Amino acid sequence: MTDFYKDIFVGLLFVIGLFGFISGAFIVSAVVFAISALLSNMHLTSRVQS
Repeated sequence: MTDFYKDIFVGLLFVIGLFGFISGAFIVSAVVFAISALLSNMHLTSRVQS
């Protein structure tokens, strides 16, 4: 996956989590936010190391 597609994927996860939070699906939105944060952090870590 290129950096552009990873950024789009993380952004989509964030938006999905936001809509889940607004709709009241707090457990689902918390999981989606956590996945988005992990992927974003892994992405930044790989950039720093290379």
